[in-house]
Amino acid sequence: MKSFPDALHKLHPRALVRKPVLAVVACGSILTTLSALLDPSVFAWVISAWLWLTVIFANLAEAVAEGRGKAQARALRKARTDTVTLRLRDNWRMGVDLDHAETEAVAATDLKPFDFVLVEAGGPIPADGDVVDGVAAVDESAVTGESAPVIRESGGDRSGVTGGTVVLSDRIVVRVTSRAGDSFLDRMIALVEGASRRKTPNETALNILLSALTIVFVLVVVALQPMASHADAAQSTTVLVALLVTLIPTTIGALLSAIGIAGMDRLVQRNVLAMSGRAVEAAGDVNTLLLDKTGTITLGNREATAFVPLPGLDELQLADAAQLSSLADATPEGRSVVVLAKNKYGLREPARGELANATFVEFSAQTRMSGVDLRWDNGAACVIRKGAAAQVITWVELRGGHVPTEARLFTDSIAASGGTPLLVAVHDWDGPRVLGVIHLKDVIKDGIRERFAELRRMGIRTVMITGDNPLTARAIASEAGVDDFLAEATPEDKLELIKREQEGGKLVAMTGDGTNDAPALAQADVGVAMNTGTSAAKEAGNMVDLDSNPTKLIEIVEIGKQLLITRGALTTFSITNDVAKYFAIIPAMFTGAYPGLESLNVMGLHSPTSAITSAIIFNALIIVALIPLALRGVRYTPASAHDLLRRNLALYGLGGLVLPFVGIKVIDLLVSTVPGLG
Repeated sequence: MKSFPDALHKLHPRALVRKPVLAVVACGSILTTLSALLDPSVFAWVISAWLWLTVIFANLAEAVAEGRGKAQARALRKARTDTVTLRLRDNWRMGVDLDHAETEAVAATDLKPFDFVLVEAGGPIPADGDVVDGVAAVDESAVTGESAPVIRESGGDRSGVTGGTVVLSDRIVVRVTSRAGDSFLDRMIALVEGASRRKTPNETALNILLSALTIVFVLVVVALQPMASHADAAQSTTVLVALLVTLIPTTIGALLSAIGIAGMDRLVQRNVLAMSGRAVEAAGDVNTLLLDKTGTITLGNREATAFVPLPGLDELQLADAAQLSSLADATPEGRSVVVLAKNKYGLREPARGELANATFVEFSAQTRMSGVDLRWDNGAACVIRKGAAAQVITWVELRGGHVPTEARLFTDSIAASGGTPLLVAVHDWDGPRVLGVIHLKDVIKDGIRERFAELRRMGIRTVMITGDNPLTARAIASEAGVDDFLAEATPEDKLELIKREQEGGKLVAMTGDGTNDAPALAQADVGVAMNTGTSAAKEAGNMVDLDSNPTKLIEIVEIGKQLLITRGALTTFSITNDVAKYFAIIPAMFTGAYPGLESLNVMGLHSPTSAITSAIIFNALIIVALIPLALRGVRYTPASAHDLLRRNLALYGLGGLVLPFVGIKVIDLLVSTVPGLG
């Protein structure tokens, strides 16, 4: 009940005026209270009490949702510290070595954008920024909740750091990108506390609808005043107010704010910082989803999957040569060759001491090859090279060797399947020659094809974006199950694709982490930037994923849809609930004045007084009963809009019609036993 005091604070007129339905209920509560004071009766006081409880319960839903956010904000505040940090003086910018650069101790709150700070092992990063020098392991658990450290380094797309995280090893120079009080951590705290929330267009539209319905029912109730004055109720004012409250859409009016807050809270629980509620709603209406290939659809690095020897050669011989030539290749692809040789043939990686007369040739982007030069005591030599097909073919031909047609056919076949071929060649006493091909392949993440199938059932078109050539891109797209792909993509290509989709009336979501993604992130309706990415990317998007997990974009879409479906389901329930209450209590209320209505009193309610009391009690209790559903959200399963509408009407529409009849009847049986209400 920690949220109960907050619910009472929301009774302030400035808070109620923003919620027209509850404002009407509050005004009705005041009128019935005054009526009870002027003409005391059990009926008047019971109605007044339950009307006040209706307002409090409605505020309680919002207070509970905000309370969950405040608890998260308290945890986040622990990560925000007022520290003293080392700011580099201007001489460092002029090329002075970092060990000899001048520093000054300043408070983190005094830092400004474009200041450079030196953070060493064990020290907290004082503000959001980009790493411009060095590489270090960073503990981001205070922000993301993940205990495993992450690597942050200058250059590339993993340079972004967040204030409040801690450097675990080495040292880095950070260029500050945010002012004090305007970091992502500060924005996240403000978000989860509700201070920066604004009503979304859908919420505004629904508020207008609720206001219109309220006005309509006010007019209806005023028109019923002559009937109420002849009813068997104690006071016509109390009767009319009670009737109005039971007919206006109090249920959805009470839960509307809680639904929106809870939807954004579910994003925060997944470590996604949304800049606005509008972005969350847009995610629920997304038609096109753009996903980067590397790290999103694939595991991120190509892996060796097979050794393909040329005809007449032994696969074990090829695997042995491939392993030796990969020992000096520190790339993930090179290491995967060593792992494949070990797993498939049990070839142990030799210690460097076992190859005392060997000269290793490291892989480089210039040669695109790695290898080893072996020399034995008898003077014999063996040179092995592994690398890109064109470079290895040139290497063999320059030494007078001949490359068989099969080698070219094998490499072309692997490339056509979306893989990457690496040739292995040797130059020994038999001369220079190609031994075979290593098949490198982008490994598709487990379950990703099923996820894309789910999105397709949602009506969302998926597009893979990659810098690969069209042949490779087509093969990966086919294996992953995406609907389309954009190969050899440039920043301009991404931007043009998004604009083309939007011109067709579609909402587009995409993810990115680099400066080259910034234009597309800014253009997309839902732009999710990775927290590890550059400041330009984070500023351009309207969401930031603190875990830097690109596949989370799919979850964001699901949360957005869940928010919209929850709101639709409870709106359907509320409207049908009001219709049911209308037909449940009107006949019972006016049977005394108009006996002909007795035939419509199908529920057989005990009396007009008990009918009104039962309806008001039910009206208050149903709000409390629906708070968990509003906070948790209606479970979302991929389906067409037609199927979702049918499910809403069948479950929540029918439930809204039936439940009031049952609930009001049960309460009426209890109320009718109370003196003064029966």
